[in-house]
Amino acid sequence: MAKDAIIWGVLGAARINDKVVPPMHRAPNCQVKGIASRCSEKAREAAARYGLRVAYDSYEALLADPEIDAVYIPLPNHLHMEWAIKSVEAGKHVLCEKPIGLDVEQTERLIAARDKSGRCVQEAFMVRTHPQWLKVRALIEEGTIGELRAVSGAFCYYNIDPDNIRNQKDIGGGGLLDIGCYPITTSRFITGREPRRVVALMDHDPVFEVDRLGSVLMDFDGVQASFLYSTQIHNYQRMQFHGTNGRIEVEIPFNAPNDQPTRLLVSERGSATGDRWLELPTCDQYGVAAAVFADAILNGRPLAIPLEDTLSNMRVIDAIFRSAQSDRWETI
Repeated sequence: MAKDAIIWGVLGAARINDKVVPPMHRAPNCQVKGIASRCSEKAREAAARYGLRVAYDSYEALLADPEIDAVYIPLPNHLHMEWAIKSVEAGKHVLCEKPIGLDVEQTERLIAARDKSGRCVQEAFMVRTHPQWLKVRALIEEGTIGELRAVSGAFCYYNIDPDNIRNQKDIGGGGLLDIGCYPITTSRFITGREPRRVVALMDHDPVFEVDRLGSVLMDFDGVQASFLYSTQIHNYQRMQFHGTNGRIEVEIPFNAPNDQPTRLLVSERGSATGDRWLELPTCDQYGVAAAVFADAILNGRPLAIPLEDTLSNMRVIDAIFRSAQSDRWETI
């Protein structure tokens, strides 16, 4: 008998679960059974907070549960690849927080494990299935702003907490892996191309030794894409797409709210109405992503973000790190 829902387990009691687990549990074709932690008390507290049936006292215990179809992995960056591989080896599908690996080599190892297991594995870039981003791509493909020529963006927040995992170098901290990856994946998604080369400036925190500010230019052969990111600048995020006949601005591109509509500003040269705002209905991007992933598993549809796409994104990230060190353009 065909399954009508994916039974989820959550591998880790991270704070991001407050945003992800409730909408995942409510999403179509999804049911979250339980959560695992290396600390049994944390697992029990989290399971009670989210109304889940089971608290597992180890990651291994969750993976040994035959009822679990898929796992969501919100662990620190340096553990993503290890536990994603262990999960597929245990026969589970995997939706893993970004970055799913720390570099190209780790991502290639995960692809090999996926191919051997036959399981579905996807990086959790929730923005890629949000309706506002699907609308941006549709508008540009329809020629609303003419020929796309340039992309510009920014993603910044302020965090100097030494205990925060984003400020810990040894476990994959730093701004590029945390937030700089978003303008990369959305630029690639909207252009439908891969950058040929990149050049970057990067500033590191003198105490944490992680990258806290970066400015990047990506050459998409006809489309120039630039963005800045920072973990020590006042909160700000925006993406803009500039064409020969207009411009599209994504007001809240990455942390889209789940309690109000999102908006796109569309400016078209020669338009009698001038600038216009397009409003997209309220949705929860975490629930949408879980539902799309579950549908792919249940109905054999292509994943929204296959690991090959993740590998392409990681190649750009690796090149940006190289450019920041070499002080020159680096090819992808």
